[in-house]
Amino acid sequence: MTINLDLRRFFQACNPAKTLVIGNPKDQKYYIDFSSVRGGEIIEEMGQTITFLSPEPTCQLFTGHIGCGKSTELLRLQAELEQQGYHVVYFESSQDLDMGDVDVSDILLAIARRVSESLEAVNIKLKPGYFTNLLHESVEFLKTPVELGFEASLPVGIGKLTAKTKESPKLRSQLRQYLEPRTDSILEALNKEILGRATEELQRQGKEGLVVIIDNLDRVDNRPKESGRTQPEYLFVDRGEQLSRLKCHVVYTLPLVLMFSNDYQSLKNRLGGGTGPKVLPMVPVKLRDGGDCTEGLAQLRQMVLARAFPDVPPEQRLNLITEIFDSAETLDRLCRISGGHVRNLLGLLFSCIQKNKKLPILRDSLEKVIREQRNEMLLSIDEPEWELLRQVAQRKRVSSEDRYQTLLRSLFVFEYRYGDDGLWFDINPILAEAGELIENESEFRSRNSQ
Repeated sequence: MTINLDLRRFFQACNPAKTLVIGNPKDQKYYIDFSSVRGGEIIEEMGQTITFLSPEPTCQLFTGHIGCGKSTELLRLQAELEQQGYHVVYFESSQDLDMGDVDVSDILLAIARRVSESLEAVNIKLKPGYFTNLLHESVEFLKTPVELGFEASLPVGIGKLTAKTKESPKLRSQLRQYLEPRTDSILEALNKEILGRATEELQRQGKEGLVVIIDNLDRVDNRPKESGRTQPEYLFVDRGEQLSRLKCHVVYTLPLVLMFSNDYQSLKNRLGGGTGPKVLPMVPVKLRDGGDCTEGLAQLRQMVLARAFPDVPPEQRLNLITEIFDSAETLDRLCRISGGHVRNLLGLLFSCIQKNKKLPILRDSLEKVIREQRNEMLLSIDEPEWELLRQVAQRKRVSSEDRYQTLLRSLFVFEYRYGDDGLWFDINPILAEAGELIENESEFRSRNSQ
């Protein structure tokens, strides 16, 4: 079976920086549902929580490794909720916030802006008097010229103010001095003047309610605040109760490191209302015992093949592997070495196409890309971290210590949840083949068996 493959379109479809928008029919063809190998129907559960508990507001938490596919899944949640009659506001917080320096007032202003902007698109224009005064008083406090244009649009006014302060740490600090003591008042006005009014107007239009999905908050830096608390602990634990009080359905993305914090129970209770974050793990390529995970590998193969042959039925795509790779083994090598991290897999494939400039992709080309990526990763690993990696390789678990959290943030260690194997951790396969790990593994095992 031979099909003419458009190399340029295939290259574009493999771009690791592109997030699939499930509401887009073209992107739907590329989407693979990994829920059966990721520990359950996470998105379905989140959607049901919203639909079953409406009209009561809900606050749900979502986390996982950066690049594992959270944004794609959240956009799928948006599409499914919109089909059920909800008005969904999805936005990437990193477009509004400096992820190295975030406070609760910043998040609340971003929500006010994005919700107002989305409502204006469906001809719902709010006139929140509190925010009118707040914006003008903020500009006066900053003593810097900002043409808000508020009379025309609330989101434009907030956008201009936050853009001005985002580019200037000094102005951001000054604005925060003004806003932070007023956080409870901002939250009250947000609920009354924007979210509450929005829900009323949307229901008049026949909508079920309002859902706000705030993506990319998992990218908040882990740096310590002046109090000594890390920024994620400060935002989502210490200030979690405030973030949980929005009068609409809300989904927050969180840094994965909070799953290992000593404050995890406080996080569940203050922000999650007694429910912990939903975790999106890696697609397993191996089982806990090291054997192949045939189901995970099969789905990763389809993820690659769907990018090349979106209009071909899945079972027929398998006959077209050699249109892309020199052998089926090369495709399997790509899937295994990715560790089931979908962005890493696409990144490796993208680099292979860049270097090859033609199809099929040769095994030697793939191995060269793997070596290059491994060499880049090795530059940042010191001997104590190698020791930790050996422990993870042997024990398949991590602890709450900061040094283990560094391995997770750096994508040196991946989390898996699958079938009877439950939850376990393993080393990024690219690192698992490093000489530094292999040479010392027997010595490490001997020392720890005594």
